[in-house]
Amino acid sequence: MEHMTTNEVELAAIKQIVATVEHAQNNELVDEFVGLFREDAIWTTGHGKRLFGRDTIAAFTRQVLPGAMSDTTVTFEVEHVLFLRPDVAAVKVRQVSRTGDEGYVGTPMYVLTKEEGAWKITAAQNTVVVDEG
Repeated sequence: MEHMTTNEVELAAIKQIVATVEHAQNNELVDEFVGLFREDAIWTTGHGKRLFGRDTIAAFTRQVLPGAMSDTTVTFEVEHVLFLRPDVAAVKVRQVSRTGDEGYVGTPMYVLTKEEGAWKITAAQNTVVVDEG
């Protein structure tokens, strides 16, 4: 069995965070989603709403997530990871949301920090892609 390098282990853990975002959103799991954030996290939604702190993110998510995915699916794919330090990573994600034949592409940027051995979302900015060309 091959041994993974430290970088490969960290990349796998980061990809798991993004996969958990996808799972939580598709299954409307508010607590699972909110649990990914650091307590003092900041998040800007794809529509520009600025949220400060996990409690505010939780309150917003409890309002918008339940029922939002009834006929929608979303996928997230890690496009690029830039380690700013061994415990800080900027993660570029490709998000595709589909409702029937309609859909949109988003391009979230997550800043993750390693807190007590686990990666947490510390800052996030989602942006809807108007034209990929």
